[in-house]
Amino acid sequence: MSELKFWNTLTRAKEEFQPIDKSNVRMYVCGPTVYDYAHIGNARPLIVFDVLYRLLRHVYGADHVTYVRNITDVDDKINARALRDYPNLPLNEAIAKVTEKTAERFHKDAAALGCLPPTHEPRATAHIDGMVRMIQTLIDKGNAYVTAGREGREVLFSVGSMPDYGKLSNRKLEDQQAGARVAVEDHKRNAADFVLWKESASDEPGWDGTFTENGETVTIHGRPGWHIECSVMSEHHLGETFDIHGGGLDLIFPHHENEIAQSCCAHGNDRMANLWMHNGFLQVEGRKMSKSEGNFVTIADLLETEKFGGRKWPGEVLRLAMLMTHYREPIDFSVKRLEEAASKLHDMHSACYESPLQTLPGSIIDALSNDLNFSQVLVRLFELLSEITNSGNGNQKVQAAGRLRAALEFLGLYYEGNSTDLFGFVVKDYPSDTEINALIAERLAFIATKNWAEADRIRDELLAQGIQLKDGKDPETGERVTTWEVKR
Repeated sequence: MSELKFWNTLTRAKEEFQPIDKSNVRMYVCGPTVYDYAHIGNARPLIVFDVLYRLLRHVYGADHVTYVRNITDVDDKINARALRDYPNLPLNEAIAKVTEKTAERFHKDAAALGCLPPTHEPRATAHIDGMVRMIQTLIDKGNAYVTAGREGREVLFSVGSMPDYGKLSNRKLEDQQAGARVAVEDHKRNAADFVLWKESASDEPGWDGTFTENGETVTIHGRPGWHIECSVMSEHHLGETFDIHGGGLDLIFPHHENEIAQSCCAHGNDRMANLWMHNGFLQVEGRKMSKSEGNFVTIADLLETEKFGGRKWPGEVLRLAMLMTHYREPIDFSVKRLEEAASKLHDMHSACYESPLQTLPGSIIDALSNDLNFSQVLVRLFELLSEITNSGNGNQKVQAAGRLRAALEFLGLYYEGNSTDLFGFVVKDYPSDTEINALIAERLAFIATKNWAEADRIRDELLAQGIQLKDGKDPETGERVTTWEVKR
């Protein structure tokens, strides 16, 4: 088996993965803020880090990997949504309704996408005391200070107290200061200082946080800043320093940068996590996803409505569509991509449905071990499919089908139901690649014998199924060649 190698955002290099403790490999991934249903951009880290989790479990053993994915259930966006949706309820009760509904939907979406449950799923509201303690530690060490903000008293992190602040995002503090477009607010020592705790208004949720600075004690009825939540929850479940921290590229700055600042200063460490992994951005049909653009799509929309492409999409199709682009690269999520994923999955699923399980091919693990190289995984999957197609009906075919099924199950792409039930619309709309290529070969044979009627029949039948053929010549041999494309 190949050694594990992953790209480390912190060092900007691909590194061999060496866990701190092989008997307890520890990973933390930033989860959702449950003020609304998760959108398709949220699905990408869910799927990417689920694949990594599965790989780590395979290599080190399922009982030797701890995966923590948090839920942020205290946030100003949650407060706003609660006031909007339940204006006649007390705010705390309204917040509970919002977070209960959205968290339940998130779990349903994650399961539909084939994601294993994490080992722990802490909620921010269960760790308020730990946040207060860490903030007090930062005050004691000179990394934080109490101040009077524009909307009440605050505790801020002093970025100037950390010499290497900005090392994850490669942003130098002096550059941030020089490029600042607004003057430093009077209550801040530095424009980049960020909130650890802020006072709540009378109609906002809050907890009593008691802090002592320079011998003076103050109690601020308030709530935590976003960044302190992950520092405390990760420490609680994984310790002061752990193996892997993951999330989307958009979280590198300021969220992950500020997590590092808090955790390293509080614990006196030079690292919060040894390996930082980030998935790339997502756009929809060539444009940045936003409600104003009219292309904001939730996972629930894709699974349960016909809002995107005029049909519902199985979770396994969404999962494969995400994985077909390397996790660090940007992805354009489109109907065409979903159709391509559905076609590929149909071909593979049909070839191994209900086949007796065989051993997982080592080539799948080898490909994933190289920075989750899923393009190589696809090559291996289609090699197995080709082996099934070309091996008649003997034992070789049974073995290959069982290995393909084992690979799909391992990757979270195998569907337990009937292939036609799940992918029937693909068969109806578009033939499989194998079927198209076979018909093209048959048509070329008819052309060679000048049987134009049969050649035209095949061309027209494929066109009726959405497949357009294009005839041309090989530039070297001059022989007729036929290519095809999906006619949209």
